[in-house]
Amino acid sequence: MHMQVLRNNKVMMFDRTDFGTSNISLPDGKCRFDVTLSPVDCTAHSVLYDLASNTIRPLVLQTNTWCSSGSLDADGTLIQTGGHDEGERVVRSFAPCDDNSCDWVELYDTSLMNRRWYATNQILPDGRIIIVGGRSVFTYEFYPKSSSSSSQFDNQTLNFLWETRDPDEENNLYPFLHLLPDGNLFIFANNRSILFDYSANQVIKEYPVMPGGDRRNYPCTGSSVLLPLRLTECATPTAEVMICGGAPPGAFAKANNQSIYVEASRTCGRMTVSDPNPQWVMEQMPGPRLMSDMILLPTGDIILINGAARGSAGWNNARDPVYNPFLYLPDEEDPSRRFIILPPSTTARLYHSTAALSPDGRILVGGSNPHPTYNFTAGPYLTELSLEAFDPGYLNPDYAHLRPSILTVESSIDGTVKYQEMFSVSLMLPFPDPYEPVAVVLIAPSFSTHSFGMNQRMVVLGVERQPRFGLKMNVIGPKDVNVAPPGYYMLFIVHHGIPSPAVWVKVR
Repeated sequence: MHMQVLRNNKVMMFDRTDFGTSNISLPDGKCRFDVTLSPVDCTAHSVLYDLASNTIRPLVLQTNTWCSSGSLDADGTLIQTGGHDEGERVVRSFAPCDDNSCDWVELYDTSLMNRRWYATNQILPDGRIIIVGGRSVFTYEFYPKSSSSSSQFDNQTLNFLWETRDPDEENNLYPFLHLLPDGNLFIFANNRSILFDYSANQVIKEYPVMPGGDRRNYPCTGSSVLLPLRLTECATPTAEVMICGGAPPGAFAKANNQSIYVEASRTCGRMTVSDPNPQWVMEQMPGPRLMSDMILLPTGDIILINGAARGSAGWNNARDPVYNPFLYLPDEEDPSRRFIILPPSTTARLYHSTAALSPDGRILVGGSNPHPTYNFTAGPYLTELSLEAFDPGYLNPDYAHLRPSILTVESSIDGTVKYQEMFSVSLMLPFPDPYEPVAVVLIAPSFSTHSFGMNQRMVVLGVERQPRFGLKMNVIGPKDVNVAPPGYYMLFIVHHGIPSPAVWVKVR
């Protein structure tokens, strides 16, 4: 249900804790301390997956993380918030370690001010995390809380969340949040969006309603990305948002109450939110999709993966799994050639499936459970416990001899990239082309749940000197904390559309 790639090439995965016992036992006689459970639950609902060894380590979750949210902080610690029942106001943390000593820590002295069930998190320029919305909650708050009283309260009402709630269906849960290069938040819910100054609790502007009438947030679940931020020496980068998929209003009620599964949305919308007069530009996908994850690739292209063609999110509310990923080429001038249908999976990935970019350029895909318990016999789609990887075209073995690699990253503090400071990347280009520039990109690893990658972000850095024969290039750090909030990023180099494996750098 939830996935987060960590800075040590491990992947945090976790589910809810009240589905019943899992197939993985906790080690050393550990059990959850909930004495109301009968029998006591001594199984794992969270694991740490090691990409290199393809192994897992069971972890202990004490409170219910059902439909919760999360974000990495500036030090790479996963701050995970909310859930259901006893977990709805809990803050949890997981600090990556190089041995097997680290586990979940539940911060009972730092409870949330509102229940956060189906909320969204975003790291901010100052390193705090904003937590927005949730079921029947129309507020936002920050972690950590303010250390002293001030004009900025820790918990504020956001009327936009109330205004975008459809009666009986909601369609505004897990709102899409994107931090823009001007430091404000883009917030999208249902089919509406705002530019929001969270420090002043002020809506700066409301953007045009997304055309077509489809709903885009849970349970008519679509997905969203902030397109790559491209840095030049002087300008603030253009900010463009893309939203794909969803379902018509009423889709959830028809599926849930009448077993009528209407066709999902066939459209995507792009809007340059930094323009003075922004407007949506709509495009047609090759087919209908909802509950699809949108993943930014190091090339700047986008993969849409997982999901269904009819129905809505929720228990057994979707039909017709979409097995084929779509590749979207945002820089292709001809809109009719931007979408490419890719080879299919054989596994249905529906409600409560996840996807995330790994440092080697693959896309990890896991889960899918349209049932309110673990159920391996009931149809039409079973609980799915497998994990698989999708290889984008650049990982085709025919291109292996072209794949660049990063040897070292040299800066004033090793492994750290500072704002507007020059650093060097030593690299190997098997077949350097002086007429084809080498791109250096940062990608923030997202917290993935319910078809949205929270904090997903790609920044294309400025390069002072292109390498002529491989060797070394000088790169300029991100413009400021608004463009790249502090934290750990995957750094890729891309040449001829082929990315290197990533190395981890800390931006501060």
